[in-house]
Amino acid sequence: VHLRWKKRLGPVGIGARVGIGARVGMSASTVHTVLVRVRLNRLHHVDVRTGEPIRRYEHDKPGAMIHVDVKKIGNIPDGGRSRFVGRQQGLKNRAATPGKDRSKWRGVLVGHAFVHTVIDDHSRVAYAEIHEDETAATAIGVLRRAISWFEARGVRLEPVLSDNGSAYRSHAWPDACAELGIKAKKTRPYRPQTNGKIERFHRTLADGWAFSRHYNSESARRAALPAWLHEHNHHRPHTTIGAKPPISRLTNLPGQYI
Repeated sequence: VHLRWKKRLGPVGIGARVGIGARVGMSASTVHTVLVRVRLNRLHHVDVRTGEPIRRYEHDKPGAMIHVDVKKIGNIPDGGRSRFVGRQQGLKNRAATPGKDRSKWRGVLVGHAFVHTVIDDHSRVAYAEIHEDETAATAIGVLRRAISWFEARGVRLEPVLSDNGSAYRSHAWPDACAELGIKAKKTRPYRPQTNGKIERFHRTLADGWAFSRHYNSESARRAALPAWLHEHNHHRPHTTIGAKPPISRLTNLPGQYI
């Protein structure tokens, strides 16, 4: 088990290592049986960074826990990104984008967008807004609007789990949560997997919306977010909830498949 955790070896490699150390061979099938018993037979059961088993959990009702985080992404210059229009044209697009500051090397700084996300732990239903910063004031505003959005769908939010980002380290964050009747909780330092559901959502967000296709401007990409969120919440099957869309778990919501 230690070799699986720390070295990420398969049954054959583990059997060979054990045989060398103990002077007694161990078959790959025996190693596999042991790994199945402790739920380490698949590498996606092991955290990539720490090598420790991933301890998955899920709260038993909508709103019992919500996850919040901020995803920082580079803005798109007018005309499109190099990834879709080629490096030379991409550099020209950056240089031609109006109203942007320049670095000390005179390169155009197109800036960043900050996607503030709120996800319900039980259903995986997501709420997101795009802003120009990740300050506590902005995060608190997003949380207030997310609470109203979820309550309109029959969900009363309870504890909120965040990482130790600057917006959530501020004293204003727990004060605002207390005012809203929500307990603020934090992940352990250097343990982003504790907030794994929202980390996984951000990868889906990047692949499905942010970098999925050619946008000719940042405003075009931002305008596409609401439609993508609706598709994600209402129509996209989620494997961990039985290949159903997240909204199907909000049982108090009429017309949830529209």
